[in-house]
Amino acid sequence: MKMKGIFVVVILLMFATFVHAQQWENSLDAAKIRSEQEGKNIVLTFSGSDWCIPCIKLEKSIWESPEFIAYSATNFILLRADFPKKRANGLSKEQQERNDRLAELYNRQGLFPLVLVLDKKGKVLGTTGYKNISPKEYIALLHSFEIN
Repeated sequence: MKMKGIFVVVILLMFATFVHAQQWENSLDAAKIRSEQEGKNIVLTFSGSDWCIPCIKLEKSIWESPEFIAYSATNFILLRADFPKKRANGLSKEQQERNDRLAELYNRQGLFPLVLVLDKKGKVLGTTGYKNISPKEYIALLHSFEIN
């Protein structure tokens, strides 16, 4: 029984390490460089992480799901532009400026959440937002933009 408990703890630690291994870029330039080097499209998400309920649901149900984490690791470069409102969650001046430039380029309407699939040059292949669907269905939706 003791070995079973140790095994469970080891598996949980491995899973926790895997979950936190997800890499979100915070700069379009960095995302484009990785996209070119790795031959992957970019998933750009505009989020209000501390005030936008659909953004929070998208984070929990899709971005943090084991299915999306595993799929994105080999298929996408992830780029996040967060616009928190609470002072405690404030961004650095430099990060806020980067996010503002991204919004000027891709989200002039100020939609939250907004999810875009971009090619390596930054061309929009498709857009969506929060959908109450499974991670597998969300992945299929993002992938559908790549083949059109």
